[in-house]
Amino acid sequence: MFPDSLRSIPSDSSIIWEPYTCKSYNCLINRDKLPGIYDCKDCFNLQGREKARWLFDRGLDYGIEQVLEMKPAGSIRMGLDIGGGSGTFAARMRERNITIITTSMNLDGPFNSFIESRGLIPMHVSISQRLPFFENTLDIVHSMHVLSNWIPDGMLELTLYDIYRVLRLGGLFWLDHFFCQGLQLSQTYAPM
Repeated sequence: MFPDSLRSIPSDSSIIWEPYTCKSYNCLINRDKLPGIYDCKDCFNLQGREKARWLFDRGLDYGIEQVLEMKPAGSIRMGLDIGGGSGTFAARMRERNITIITTSMNLDGPFNSFIESRGLIPMHVSISQRLPFFENTLDIVHSMHVLSNWIPDGMLELTLYDIYRVLRLGGLFWLDHFFCQGLQLSQTYAPM
């Protein structure tokens, strides 16, 4: 049985709210109704879009089961989610006995504290840093909306090589919702 914390909003007392505009989880959950731009505007609402994320194949969106079926059962045990928002990907994988470390940057909300309060493993690492893992240690690396055309080509190249470095032989790199310009695809991504 998995803890309710994977699917429920933590207590407001689990966070020191002083550095944030929102002073409660209710504020974070409802900020998708507010004007303005936020990082991961609706990802604190676990009963909204997060509730079904990665569960089903929706054409271009793969479900977790589809991805895990690519490998023998039990061969994916540990991984990393780069820019994992509120940790929903890690929660989905935890339900399948896979441990995922979620990187996040508390830019406009307490992402790391939220992830930790859900019983998951957060890590404060930006994409400009080397991944703090030994070579060949992870079975899967996932990233959604982070490794795209807004990153300078040199930094992206370093990040992709670092991902390759930490993945075990035969590991999976799931680049989810990827977008780039044609020139980037031909000059940066294709050669790699």
